Amino acid sequence: MAVLEQSITDRYALYNGDAIEVMATIPDGAIDLTVYSPPFAGLYQYSSDARDLSNCINHEEFFEHYGYVIDQIQRVTKPGRISAVHCMDIPLSNAGCDAMFDLPGRIILEHEKRGFAYGGRRVIWKEPLMVRNRTMMKSLHHKTLCEDSTRCSIANADYLLMFRRKGENKTPVVHETGLHEYAGERLMPVDRQHLKGMVGDQKQNSFSQWIWRQYASSVWDDIRIDRVLPFREAREGEDEKHVHPLQLDVIDRCVVMWSNPGENVLTPFMGVGSEVYGAVTAGRRGIGIELKPSYYRQAVANLKAAAQRRIDPVKHADLFDFMQEAA
Repeated sequence: MAVLEQSITDRYALYNGDAIEVMATIPDGAIDLTVYSPPFAGLYQYSSDARDLSNCINHEEFFEHYGYVIDQIQRVTKPGRISAVHCMDIPLSNAGCDAMFDLPGRIILEHEKRGFAYGGRRVIWKEPLMVRNRTMMKSLHHKTLCEDSTRCSIANADYLLMFRRKGENKTPVVHETGLHEYAGERLMPVDRQHLKGMVGDQKQNSFSQWIWRQYASSVWDDIRIDRVLPFREAREGEDEKHVHPLQLDVIDRCVVMWSNPGENVLTPFMGVGSEVYGAVTAGRRGIGIELKPSYYRQAVANLKAAAQRRIDPVKHADLFDFMQEAA
């Protein structure tokens, strides 16, 4: 399968094609950060395409094919750099109160087998009523509690798994004046805002320290769940079962913490372009790959809007020139 369509600028490169085939054209060690949400091992069906990992018949088939994706990510990632994976536990039935499949645990195992060191996880908290309304799970209804609470389930959190490719990181991710922007729903204390971007002893930068305490927490309970890119136009009635892009707050935190301005951020399951959007608006360069044409077209529209927000794009290496020639 060749690349069906592409959109390449000095800020991003978007491809409508198979992730394995496109990543094969990226040089070794060319990527500074990878952020993505893989298909959840059959929980949702995204398309009817046989190449779509959401159509695998069982978990073993899913991980056989997903392993090829991890292999490519490991190859293109610079030593010491991060791959961040968004995932969740998977119910083994529609009832929602039976056994769960430990998808995060299996993802960790597959990465460790391929030269990544597991660096921990963030728990992304979700409000139970919102989860019940979105999923219609009977096991989250108060009525179920009243009738037989042993049949109740929990509002499953999302997880952000952090993996580091083994080896020395030769280009530190530096924040000389601390963190400048907070991506979340809490209110920044007013008495610290004048310290934003302060120069000098960062021990005194309580503005950045407040943000860092939110980001360093193992539980992210301040993510704005509805802060996502437009996606409804990407729906296709015949094969669409689920569309819910990764929250921009999550992406913004990953990009700022684990990459420098001007560096290359990859997402192999681009969807409507959220990770590339987050990279571009933060002054990085995004590479996104998406199999589904309607998602790809929505990503192109979203990235055109993102490009208008960013000033002074940084010319970084020759990766985009290489990718354009390879395509």
